[in-house]
Amino acid sequence: MDNLRLILFFALAFILLMLWQAWEKDYGPQPAATAAVESAVSGSDSASSAVPSAVPAADDGIPSAVPSVSATAAVPAPDNIPAPTSATIKIKTDLYSMEIGTVGGNVLKVFLNDYPATLGDKQNSFQLMKPEPPNLFIAQSGLIAGEGSTAPTHETPYQAANTEYQLADGEDQLNVDLYWTSPEGVKVTKRFTYQRGSYLVTVQHIVENGSDKPWVAREYRQLVRTPAEDGSAASKLLYTYTGGAIYSEENKYEKINFEDMEESKLNREVKGGWIAMLQHYFLGAWIPPVDQADTFYTNVLSGKRYVLGAYTPAVTVQQGEDHTFSTGFVASPKLQEELKAISKGLDLSVDYGWLTVIAQPIFWLLKQIQSLVSNWGLSIILLTLLIKAVFYKLSETSYKSMANMRRMTPRIQALKDRYGEDKARLNAAMMELYKKEKINPLGGCLPILVQIPVFISLYWVLLESVELRQAPFIFWIQDLSTKDPYFVLPLIMGISMFIQQKLNPAPPDPMQAKIMMALPVVFTVFFAFFPSGLVLYWVTNNVLSIAQQWYITRQIENAANAKA
Repeated sequence: MDNLRLILFFALAFILLMLWQAWEKDYGPQPAATAAVESAVSGSDSASSAVPSAVPAADDGIPSAVPSVSATAAVPAPDNIPAPTSATIKIKTDLYSMEIGTVGGNVLKVFLNDYPATLGDKQNSFQLMKPEPPNLFIAQSGLIAGEGSTAPTHETPYQAANTEYQLADGEDQLNVDLYWTSPEGVKVTKRFTYQRGSYLVTVQHIVENGSDKPWVAREYRQLVRTPAEDGSAASKLLYTYTGGAIYSEENKYEKINFEDMEESKLNREVKGGWIAMLQHYFLGAWIPPVDQADTFYTNVLSGKRYVLGAYTPAVTVQQGEDHTFSTGFVASPKLQEELKAISKGLDLSVDYGWLTVIAQPIFWLLKQIQSLVSNWGLSIILLTLLIKAVFYKLSETSYKSMANMRRMTPRIQALKDRYGEDKARLNAAMMELYKKEKINPLGGCLPILVQIPVFISLYWVLLESVELRQAPFIFWIQDLSTKDPYFVLPLIMGISMFIQQKLNPAPPDPMQAKIMMALPVVFTVFFAFFPSGLVLYWVTNNVLSIAQQWYITRQIENAANAKA
């Protein structure tokens, strides 16, 4: 940081954050007592056993004219469609390895092919979604039948032609179809369409009404997950959001956290928009058509399972006619440009909070630098250097003020010795000294306050950017999103803080001086578990600040000696 004021500001902010999180964990609102989450079982009951029905009933926001339905009994497979031999359908594309349950056609497992589970793991991809705790996370969708109609829900068995599908070389599109037919002759094809190079999956319910009466239903889609469980030290020190989020033209980006879901049920009509479950670096989302008015809702199930969903208006399909319900599904890393292209506002899931207006340009600049140097660690160093250059004049004002204060330290100590405990006379004498020497003791504060939003924005950029996940820097640092394995950067940061203290005026109070001397040690331990990319930024900023402060202090002291 530029000086001790800024260091103390961040220290206080981090301490307050940790205290608040600890208080919320121990004394915040807790969910009602719930039964343990059922374990997934093999066979066709796996999806429904792991996640029982979450379709909201009439009193949960769905009009009674279109009530929810219970699980539909198994039905014969359509002609020429052999029954699957397993309870899941495995799908492989260039970006996804996905498993869809034959019960309900629910998305049960998602592996992201371009993102290794751990650093250097070339065999296993990162798993974003899974149907069992801890960190249960699945996507469900289905149809809610109206009066006198039947439709497949997320608990209804489907049939499929194959149990494995793969996007072949040279193909740009892959369709995966599941089939259901009612005894009355209503046929529903649930189709997943994958495009090469895109995380957007189109999910359709294609309805063909072969019955002798009108068919009424609406489509719903929902995300179900449990709170994130990560016992790492970094996760306890650094806050990253896990929970729901929605977007609408009226209210833009909104977080719907698990506590919100427990306190009250969301029931809001939204045109377009999207719903999502977020976690650090990744998200899952349903994206309705932009011109369609859906109802967004939430629910809380047993076992701390939280539901965020949306359902369409009721649709009537006359006998002999057909209708297609269509929506988008995304399970992906938080890549801002790709998400923005998929749906308006989806890039805001990379959450910089109220400093988004500053953080987004900083991230854009960081990406531009990385495109030139091809190293995220070097990009962080160069970006920090550019920011320091932009604020050079402001920092110069602050450092000049501190240098002048440091020059006055012996005279201020002499005044303390002279007036002792007489605070009034001491303060008056000090103000007279400042006036005589034309020193503003608060002159370094305003430049620091102006820079704080930029530094905080850069902090969130480095914390939220999935691009830094498993990104190497040099030598021993092979992942900028995890702690330095040998604690070299935290030690350098502690040393740089100690040097900065020596360049600053010493506190006149002995107790304050002892606290200041302890700060480098405290922060070294504190930052030992921070992502190395963040520590690299702090180290770079400290080193540049030391160089600038030393230069300015030397200039002022030389000028004072010349006058003497």
